[in-house]
Amino acid sequence: MSLQLNPPLADLANDAATLLRENFQAEASVTAAAPGRVNLIGEHIDYCDGFVLPFAIDRYVVIAATSNDSREGRIGTTFDEAVTLDLNKRKEPGQPKWANYIRGVIRGFQDRGHHIPGFDAFIVSSVPLGAGLSSSAALECAMATVLEGLLDTVLETREKGLLCQKAEHDFAMVPCGIMDQFASAFGQANRLVLIDCQTGEPELVPFENPDLTILVSNTKVSHELSDGGYAARRKNTEDGLAIIGKKSWRDVTAADVEAAWDKLGDPVNRRARHVVGEIERTISASKALAANDFEALGPLMAASHASLRHDFEVSCKELDLMVEIAHKIGRAGGVIGARMTGGGFGGSTVTLCESGKAEAIAATLAAEYEAATGIQPDIFASRPSRGAHLI
Repeated sequence: MSLQLNPPLADLANDAATLLRENFQAEASVTAAAPGRVNLIGEHIDYCDGFVLPFAIDRYVVIAATSNDSREGRIGTTFDEAVTLDLNKRKEPGQPKWANYIRGVIRGFQDRGHHIPGFDAFIVSSVPLGAGLSSSAALECAMATVLEGLLDTVLETREKGLLCQKAEHDFAMVPCGIMDQFASAFGQANRLVLIDCQTGEPELVPFENPDLTILVSNTKVSHELSDGGYAARRKNTEDGLAIIGKKSWRDVTAADVEAAWDKLGDPVNRRARHVVGEIERTISASKALAANDFEALGPLMAASHASLRHDFEVSCKELDLMVEIAHKIGRAGGVIGARMTGGGFGGSTVTLCESGKAEAIAATLAAEYEAATGIQPDIFASRPSRGAHLI
């Protein structure tokens, strides 16, 4: 079977509670879940005041936790070494590196005046690491939700998303926009999350047609967003906006970019062309969804991927291959559209397709990709799912 099954959330919660008991001899008093995300369209423009259209997937980071009598946070995981954090101190980045996401969230609560009690926690996840599905945002949002439970407090959803974004900036050193954390925090079943990244306001867009399925194809090519590629692209966009002389990318037109093309220089001019075009494509895609015009989405998704490949240069041969296979299957085979999703430099693609043909499409994607690369991809279907919450 080419389509992987998504582990039930209840099973993940049971696993986390069992591992907490086995590793810390403690019973969970709080269990939190937060999903990863894919982005249907609107890539690398959340830090450019653009619009993005992600949704929460039904793959989750789950944390089972309980208070202890110490002043330490003792945290185990299934994916890395355990860590013990001194909660008497304001948290700063440290080792092991994965725990910086946890440290950053704790620091966010500390900065808000919260006294964090000692706790034991265990983390399990069905969000694959390095797949461009925002496993880091899911971990941050899950940890923030656990702390809400332990502290008997509730942050406003937008504040929680911004706290988690700051953790990624200051502790993981990735200057991300708000998309990943907002998708994980605001997600709802059968709803895409259209985010206006200028105002920071999310709007839930219905995605209820059972005849449509979204396939997520993990190429198994991992990426590291803190290695400079992401930050370099962001600086390109900042430089471009300064040269054009506008306050916001929302005020920039394609004609503005063309007029400043030589002054911008390569590659900043191509980065600018992507930003302006992707903002327009995302607006068009949201209108198509509102009108149930799904056929209009295919060309928009194709143009988005082409722009990310040529102008923004964040795709790679494996992502391109997966998209090419989907395009070859085509509309006759049930594919509506396909593109890379996430930060790029590896990771996953998203394929919008007919539900009745999803299994056959996944089989073709898997077989042809493996034949060309020798890598067996992970492919699963997802519909928009519930965001961060206490179980």
